Amino acid sequence: MSVRKLKPITPGQRFRVVNGFDAITTDKPEKSLLAPKKRTGGRNSQGKMTMRYKGGGHKRRYRIIDFKRDKQGIPATVATIEYDPNRTAFIALLNYQDGEKRYVIAQNGLQVGQNVVSGSNVAPEIGNAMPLNDIPLGTIISCIELRPGQGAVMARSAGSFAQLMARDGKFATVKLPSGEVRMILVNCMATVGAVSNSDHQLIVGGKAGRTRWLGRRPRTRPVAMNPVDHPMGGGEGRSSGGHPRSRKGLPAKGYRTRSKTKASNKYIVERRKK
Repeated sequence: MSVRKLKPITPGQRFRVVNGFDAITTDKPEKSLLAPKKRTGGRNSQGKMTMRYKGGGHKRRYRIIDFKRDKQGIPATVATIEYDPNRTAFIALLNYQDGEKRYVIAQNGLQVGQNVVSGSNVAPEIGNAMPLNDIPLGTIISCIELRPGQGAVMARSAGSFAQLMARDGKFATVKLPSGEVRMILVNCMATVGAVSNSDHQLIVGGKAGRTRWLGRRPRTRPVAMNPVDHPMGGGEGRSSGGHPRSRKGLPAKGYRTRSKTKASNKYIVERRKK
Protein backbone atom coordinates (compact mmCIF):
# COMPACT_ATOMS: atom_id res chain seq x y z
CA MET A 1 0.00 0.00 0.00
CA SER A 2 1.23 3.46 -0.86
CA VAL A 3 0.14 7.02 -1.46
CA ARG A 4 0.92 9.31 -4.41
CA LYS A 5 1.52 13.04 -4.22
CA LEU A 6 0.24 14.72 -7.37
CA LYS A 7 2.12 17.36 -9.33
CA PRO A 8 0.67 20.86 -8.75
CA ILE A 9 -0.65 21.37 -12.30
CA THR A 10 -3.87 22.89 -10.90
CA PRO A 11 -4.57 24.67 -7.60
CA GLY A 12 -6.73 21.74 -6.46
CA GLN A 13 -3.90 19.26 -7.05
CA ARG A 14 -1.17 21.28 -5.29
CA PHE A 15 -1.61 19.61 -1.88
CA ARG A 16 -3.48 16.52 -3.08
CA VAL A 17 -2.30 13.13 -1.81
CA VAL A 18 -4.15 10.14 -3.25
CA ASN A 19 -4.19 6.43 -2.52
CA GLY A 20 -1.89 4.39 -4.76
CA PHE A 21 -4.49 1.56 -4.88
CA ASP A 22 -1.66 -0.98 -5.23
CA ALA A 23 -3.67 -3.65 -3.43
CA ILE A 24 -6.76 -3.25 -5.66
CA THR A 25 -7.03 -5.98 -8.30
CA THR A 26 -10.27 -5.07 -10.12
CA ASP A 27 -12.65 -2.15 -10.61
CA LYS A 28 -15.71 -4.28 -11.44
CA PRO A 29 -17.76 -5.28 -8.36
CA GLU A 30 -19.60 -8.62 -8.06
CA LYS A 31 -23.13 -7.86 -9.36
CA SER A 32 -24.92 -10.37 -7.13
CA LEU A 33 -23.55 -8.68 -3.99
CA LEU A 34 -24.66 -5.13 -4.87
CA ALA A 35 -27.66 -3.37 -3.38
CA PRO A 36 -29.15 0.11 -3.97
CA LYS A 37 -28.19 2.80 -1.48
CA LYS A 38 -30.81 5.48 -0.99
CA ARG A 39 -29.57 8.82 0.29
CA THR A 40 -31.56 11.01 2.65
CA GLY A 41 -29.62 14.28 2.52
CA GLY A 42 -30.09 14.43 6.29
CA ARG A 43 -33.91 14.57 6.03
CA ASN A 44 -36.45 12.39 7.82
CA SER A 45 -39.69 10.89 6.45
CA GLN A 46 -41.42 14.30 6.77
CA GLY A 47 -38.70 15.97 4.70
CA LYS A 48 -37.40 17.91 7.71
CA MET A 49 -33.65 18.33 8.18
CA THR A 50 -32.61 16.30 11.22
CA MET A 51 -28.88 16.09 10.46
CA ARG A 52 -26.98 19.15 9.31
CA TYR A 53 -24.16 19.36 6.78
CA LYS A 54 -25.21 16.29 4.78
CA GLY A 55 -26.25 16.11 1.16
CA GLY A 56 -25.09 15.72 -2.43
CA GLY A 57 -22.19 13.38 -3.01
CA HIS A 58 -21.48 10.82 -5.68
CA LYS A 59 -24.02 8.08 -6.31
CA ARG A 60 -23.06 4.79 -4.63
CA ARG A 61 -24.14 1.19 -4.61
CA TYR A 62 -23.89 -0.76 -1.38
CA ARG A 63 -21.67 -3.86 -1.22
CA ILE A 64 -23.24 -6.57 0.96
CA ILE A 65 -20.50 -7.49 3.44
CA ASP A 66 -20.39 -10.72 5.45
CA PHE A 67 -19.63 -9.44 8.97
CA LYS A 68 -20.78 -12.66 10.67
CA ARG A 69 -18.36 -15.08 8.93
CA ASP A 70 -20.83 -17.85 9.80
CA LYS A 71 -19.95 -20.13 6.86
CA GLN A 72 -17.80 -22.29 9.09
CA GLY A 73 -15.38 -25.02 8.05
CA ILE A 74 -15.72 -24.31 4.31
CA PRO A 75 -12.48 -22.94 2.75
CA ALA A 76 -12.73 -19.94 0.43
CA THR A 77 -10.31 -18.48 -2.10
CA VAL A 78 -9.69 -14.73 -2.29
CA ALA A 79 -10.76 -13.82 -5.84
CA THR A 80 -10.25 -10.03 -5.78
CA ILE A 81 -9.35 -7.12 -3.49
CA GLU A 82 -11.72 -4.23 -4.24
CA TYR A 83 -12.42 -0.60 -3.38
CA ASP A 84 -15.63 0.06 -1.45
CA PRO A 85 -17.05 3.62 -1.61
CA ASN A 86 -19.04 3.06 1.60
CA ARG A 87 -16.07 2.43 3.91
CA THR A 88 -12.41 3.33 4.36
CA ALA A 89 -11.16 -0.29 4.29
CA PHE A 90 -10.75 -2.39 1.15
CA ILE A 91 -12.96 -5.47 0.71
CA ALA A 92 -12.15 -8.97 -0.53
CA LEU A 93 -14.36 -11.20 -2.66
CA LEU A 94 -14.32 -14.80 -1.40
CA ASN A 95 -15.21 -17.76 -3.63
CA TYR A 96 -16.31 -20.63 -1.38
CA GLN A 97 -15.79 -24.24 -2.43
CA ASP A 98 -19.55 -24.81 -2.55
CA GLY A 99 -19.90 -22.03 -5.15
CA GLU A 100 -21.14 -19.18 -2.95
CA LYS A 101 -19.53 -15.73 -3.18
CA ARG A 102 -19.24 -13.26 -0.29
CA TYR A 103 -17.56 -9.96 0.42
CA VAL A 104 -15.53 -9.56 3.63
CA ILE A 105 -13.38 -6.76 5.05
CA ALA A 106 -9.86 -7.28 3.66
CA GLN A 107 -7.02 -7.63 6.15
CA ASN A 108 -3.54 -6.17 5.65
CA GLY A 109 -1.45 -8.62 3.63
CA LEU A 110 -4.41 -10.59 2.21
CA GLN A 111 -3.46 -11.77 -1.30
CA VAL A 112 -5.48 -12.94 -4.30
CA GLY A 113 -5.42 -16.75 -4.48
CA GLN A 114 -4.98 -17.12 -0.72
CA ASN A 115 -7.26 -19.54 1.12
CA VAL A 116 -9.20 -18.35 4.18
CA VAL A 117 -11.59 -20.20 6.47
CA SER A 118 -13.71 -19.42 9.50
CA GLY A 119 -14.65 -21.55 12.50
CA SER A 120 -13.13 -23.25 15.51
CA ASN A 121 -9.82 -25.13 15.33
CA VAL A 122 -8.48 -23.32 12.26
CA ALA A 123 -4.96 -21.92 11.89
CA PRO A 124 -4.57 -18.36 13.22
CA GLU A 125 -3.52 -16.94 9.83
CA ILE A 126 -4.37 -13.57 8.26
CA GLY A 127 -7.97 -13.45 7.05
CA ASN A 128 -9.17 -16.44 9.08
CA ALA A 129 -12.08 -15.81 11.46
CA MET A 130 -12.40 -17.74 14.70
CA PRO A 131 -13.73 -17.42 18.25
CA LEU A 132 -11.54 -15.50 20.72
CA ASN A 133 -11.19 -18.79 22.60
CA ASP A 134 -9.04 -20.25 19.79
CA ILE A 135 -6.84 -17.23 19.01
CA PRO A 136 -3.34 -17.24 20.59
CA LEU A 137 -2.74 -14.51 23.19
CA GLY A 138 -1.00 -11.39 21.88
CA THR A 139 -2.43 -11.81 18.35
CA ILE A 140 -3.41 -8.71 16.35
CA ILE A 141 -7.12 -9.02 15.49
CA SER A 142 -9.89 -6.97 13.85
CA CYS A 143 -13.61 -7.19 12.94
CA ILE A 144 -14.62 -8.24 16.46
CA GLU A 145 -18.10 -9.21 17.64
CA LEU A 146 -19.49 -7.85 20.90
CA ARG A 147 -22.23 -10.48 21.20
CA PRO A 148 -21.98 -14.03 19.77
CA GLY A 149 -23.61 -14.20 16.33
CA GLN A 150 -24.11 -10.43 16.13
CA GLY A 151 -21.49 -9.84 13.45
CA ALA A 152 -18.35 -7.71 13.60
CA VAL A 153 -18.87 -4.26 15.12
CA MET A 154 -15.41 -3.20 16.37
CA ALA A 155 -12.07 -2.48 14.62
CA ARG A 156 -13.52 -2.38 11.10
CA SER A 157 -12.14 0.86 9.62
CA ALA A 158 -8.96 1.23 7.56
CA GLY A 159 -5.75 0.30 9.40
CA SER A 160 -7.45 -0.37 12.73
CA PHE A 161 -6.66 -3.38 14.91
CA ALA A 162 -7.07 -4.70 18.44
CA GLN A 163 -4.91 -7.01 20.51
CA LEU A 164 -5.97 -10.09 22.46
CA MET A 165 -4.40 -9.62 25.90
CA ALA A 166 -5.68 -12.39 28.19
CA ARG A 167 -8.40 -14.97 28.84
CA ASP A 168 -10.12 -15.73 32.11
CA GLY A 169 -13.12 -18.06 32.29
CA LYS A 170 -15.75 -17.07 29.77
CA PHE A 171 -14.22 -13.64 29.08
CA ALA A 172 -11.26 -12.52 26.96
CA THR A 173 -9.53 -9.18 27.58
CA VAL A 174 -9.00 -7.16 24.39
CA LYS A 175 -7.19 -3.86 23.90
CA LEU A 176 -9.30 -1.88 21.40
CA PRO A 177 -8.09 0.72 18.84
CA SER A 178 -9.22 3.57 21.12
CA GLY A 179 -6.90 2.35 23.89
CA GLU A 180 -9.80 0.97 25.93
CA VAL A 181 -9.23 -2.45 27.51
CA ARG A 182 -12.45 -4.44 27.59
CA MET A 183 -13.74 -7.90 28.42
CA ILE A 184 -15.52 -9.74 25.60
CA LEU A 185 -17.11 -13.22 25.66
CA VAL A 186 -14.67 -15.87 24.38
CA ASN A 187 -17.24 -17.31 21.93
CA CYS A 188 -17.36 -14.01 19.99
CA MET A 189 -15.75 -14.15 16.54
CA ALA A 190 -12.78 -12.06 15.41
CA THR A 191 -10.56 -12.03 12.33
CA VAL A 192 -6.79 -12.42 12.50
CA GLY A 193 -4.80 -9.42 11.19
CA ALA A 194 -5.17 -5.64 10.99
CA VAL A 195 -7.65 -4.03 8.57
CA SER A 196 -6.29 -3.09 5.11
CA ASN A 197 -5.66 0.39 3.65
CA SER A 198 -3.62 1.65 6.61
CA ASP A 199 -2.42 4.59 4.46
CA HIS A 200 -5.94 6.06 4.45
CA GLN A 201 -4.95 8.51 7.19
CA LEU A 202 -2.30 10.07 4.89
CA ILE A 203 -4.78 11.05 2.16
CA VAL A 204 -5.28 14.79 1.58
CA GLY A 205 -8.35 15.99 -0.36
CA GLY A 206 -6.62 19.02 -1.84
CA LYS A 207 -9.83 20.98 -2.47
CA ALA A 208 -13.25 21.58 -0.94
CA GLY A 209 -14.98 19.81 -3.81
CA ARG A 210 -13.67 16.40 -2.79
CA THR A 211 -15.47 16.71 0.53
CA ARG A 212 -18.67 17.56 -1.39
CA TRP A 213 -18.23 14.37 -3.48
CA LEU A 214 -18.32 12.44 -0.19
CA GLY A 215 -21.70 14.00 0.63
CA ARG A 216 -20.54 16.51 3.26
CA ARG A 217 -21.79 20.08 3.00
CA PRO A 218 -19.93 23.13 4.39
CA ARG A 219 -19.97 23.33 8.17
CA THR A 220 -20.53 26.64 9.94
CA ARG A 221 -18.25 27.27 12.91
CA PRO A 222 -20.29 27.83 16.11
CA VAL A 223 -18.20 30.95 16.93
CA ALA A 224 -19.42 32.53 13.68
CA MET A 225 -23.12 32.07 14.61
CA ASN A 226 -25.51 34.36 16.48
CA PRO A 227 -26.40 33.73 20.15
CA VAL A 228 -29.83 32.43 19.08
CA ASP A 229 -28.22 29.67 17.02
CA HIS A 230 -25.50 28.37 19.35
CA PRO A 231 -24.21 28.87 22.92
CA MET A 232 -20.80 29.84 21.48
CA GLY A 233 -22.25 32.45 19.07
CA GLY A 234 -22.43 36.22 19.38
CA GLY A 235 -20.10 38.79 20.94
CA GLU A 236 -18.48 41.93 19.62
CA GLY A 237 -15.81 41.51 16.95
CA ARG A 238 -13.94 38.23 16.83
CA SER A 239 -14.88 36.54 20.09
CA SER A 240 -13.23 33.27 21.09
CA GLY A 241 -16.53 31.60 21.99
CA GLY A 242 -16.01 30.94 25.70
CA HIS A 243 -16.32 27.40 27.01
CA PRO A 244 -16.49 24.84 24.18
CA ARG A 245 -19.92 23.20 24.19
CA SER A 246 -22.43 21.59 21.86
CA ARG A 247 -25.47 23.24 20.27
CA LYS A 248 -27.57 21.99 23.20
CA GLY A 249 -25.16 23.41 25.78
CA LEU A 250 -23.36 20.17 26.73
CA PRO A 251 -19.63 20.78 27.45
CA ALA A 252 -17.25 19.45 24.79
CA LYS A 253 -13.52 18.69 24.48
CA GLY A 254 -12.85 16.36 27.39
CA TYR A 255 -16.19 16.36 29.21
CA ARG A 256 -17.23 12.73 29.75
CA THR A 257 -20.79 12.02 28.70
CA ARG A 258 -20.85 8.26 29.33
CA SER A 259 -23.46 7.23 31.91
CA LYS A 260 -22.03 6.10 35.26
CA THR A 261 -24.82 3.53 35.58
CA LYS A 262 -24.40 1.97 32.12
CA ALA A 263 -24.72 -1.81 32.31
CA SER A 264 -21.60 -2.49 30.22
CA ASN A 265 -19.32 -0.45 32.54
CA LYS A 266 -18.44 -3.63 34.42
CA TYR A 267 -16.82 -5.08 31.28
CA ILE A 268 -14.45 -2.12 30.81
CA VAL A 269 -11.13 -2.84 32.52
CA GLU A 270 -9.46 0.43 31.50
CA ARG A 271 -11.09 3.51 29.98
CA ARG A 272 -9.83 4.96 26.71
CA LYS A 273 -7.33 7.79 26.95
CA LYS A 274 -8.62 11.37 26.84
